[in-house]
Amino acid sequence: MIIPALDLIGGEVVRLYQGDYAQKTTYSFNPVEQFQHYQQAGAEWLHLVDLDGAKDTSARQLTTIAELIEKTDAKIQVGGGIRSEQDVQQLLDIGAKRVVIGSLAVKEPELVANWMRKYGAEHIVLALDINIDEDGNKHVAISGWQESSAMTLEQLIEHYEAAGLKHVLCTDISRDGTLQGSNVELYAEMTRKYPGIAWQSSGGIGNLDDIAALKPTKVAGVIVGRALLEGKFSAKQAFDTWAD
Repeated sequence: MIIPALDLIGGEVVRLYQGDYAQKTTYSFNPVEQFQHYQQAGAEWLHLVDLDGAKDTSARQLTTIAELIEKTDAKIQVGGGIRSEQDVQQLLDIGAKRVVIGSLAVKEPELVANWMRKYGAEHIVLALDINIDEDGNKHVAISGWQESSAMTLEQLIEHYEAAGLKHVLCTDISRDGTLQGSNVELYAEMTRKYPGIAWQSSGGIGNLDDIAALKPTKVAGVIVGRALLEGKFSAKQAFDTWAD
């Protein structure tokens, strides 16, 4: 399915280029109205990133997130600086259907695996951002993409499978925010290797052909952010393309 995405700073809709806060674009869209628009166009799931919370967990936009969840009929998965069990609990308590966990899943795999067991793997999404080296090794990045860990994507997946891993949102960093297409080969390889996991592709969607190109990969979800905000195509066109 298509999963429209919004990133928020101070309650405003923004986009960062390649995760860089210094390269920020702010949009005039009201986030509640925008999510309602996506839902009315056919979205069953929406993706929300709290960039304030990602920078400083004490600045998490809980009131804004709660309002978005309350006023939107679609299910919402929320990420951005999840660093403690309290963060997970708070988001689930205000109605998030899934909590998206990034760097901590790499730094503290046992801790996050325990949350997966406690809260249910259905409610946890691992957000794994990768740098692919010249030999094809997929190194998982951490700390806002500022460094690559020694852990490969496959090693991390195999660790979490024991905890019942169900959802992985995978971003090829080199494609994010570029509108130049997804790494189709990456997702085809991952869905083939790990068919029991619902893979979400993220990064690079710039036109409807980019969406169509992902269909044969059998990804469970396609995150679309900037292209929708900039009117490259409508939400309805995106859903129609996936359904055809």
